[in-house]
Amino acid sequence: MPFPSPCRSIGILSYPGAQLAAVHGLRDLLEAANRLRGQLPGPPASIEVRVLEGCEIPAAPWTALILPPSLSGGAPPEAAAPLSRWLRARHAEGTVICSVCAGAFLLAETGLLDGRPATTHWGLAQRFAERFPGVALDADKLLIDDGDLVTAGGFMAWVDLGLRLVGRYLGSEALLATARFFLVDPGGREQRFYSPFAPQLTHGDAAILKVQHWLQKHSGGKVSLPMMAARASLGERTFLRRFQKATGLNPGQYLQQLRVAKARDLLEQPHLAIDEVAWRVGYGDPSAFRKVFHKAMGLSPGEYRRRFAVARQA
Repeated sequence: MPFPSPCRSIGILSYPGAQLAAVHGLRDLLEAANRLRGQLPGPPASIEVRVLEGCEIPAAPWTALILPPSLSGGAPPEAAAPLSRWLRARHAEGTVICSVCAGAFLLAETGLLDGRPATTHWGLAQRFAERFPGVALDADKLLIDDGDLVTAGGFMAWVDLGLRLVGRYLGSEALLATARFFLVDPGGREQRFYSPFAPQLTHGDAAILKVQHWLQKHSGGKVSLPMMAARASLGERTFLRRFQKATGLNPGQYLQQLRVAKARDLLEQPHLAIDEVAWRVGYGDPSAFRKVFHKAMGLSPGEYRRRFAVARQA
């Protein structure tokens, strides 16, 4: 059924295993945005939202289609193949395809993400990267809008995706009105604000695991490559090679991530001065700590504290 020109059609694909809370939440958010847009001045604009279930997947025309998250990790194989073909056909017609969390697996099955930037839930990032090595995955990002393909990361990132579509199709005033109505942040979040540093510990290399356990206790003190190699009873070149293979990071990157993770915990305790936090996690130069933290988190230590310390106290 065709939609009038000022009306944009958005379909939410309730595939087998899709999380219904997100399906219905997206529908409610978009329908509320539509009502709020009707109260604003300006030329007419609206969206029509439909939840597509089972075999009810009409072909035309769709402005955007959304693949919601799934607690089971995506659509089952028997459902993924026909859905992938249908999605490729819609994309070829000009439809914007969107995914949230594990919905990215179904989108990647279409091949449309090959060579394109995308995100998914940080906890699924390793599995996604192994399964779809051709996708430029950036699991730090909560949302990546690449024009005709939009991917959102965390399980609750359907809110961010919904607001992005509201802004795109109903305008910035409608976006802000919708964010105020639902009492949500209209933007600026990233997954790295919330994802913990979860080092690989099940790689089976006992010598490297010994160093990892040592670093967990001593990362706030003096740490050097010779010290780590000696702890592993390995030569430095051998240690570097095995550490990278086991953890996916070189020792310097690993130590930095470990220190930033510890700093995040300390910054969420408002009684510690930022310089003291820097010293406790192993940075004798607080300015160097600030640069490292900002590069890793996208926020300064002070901004991170203002954003998250209150939440921790609540």
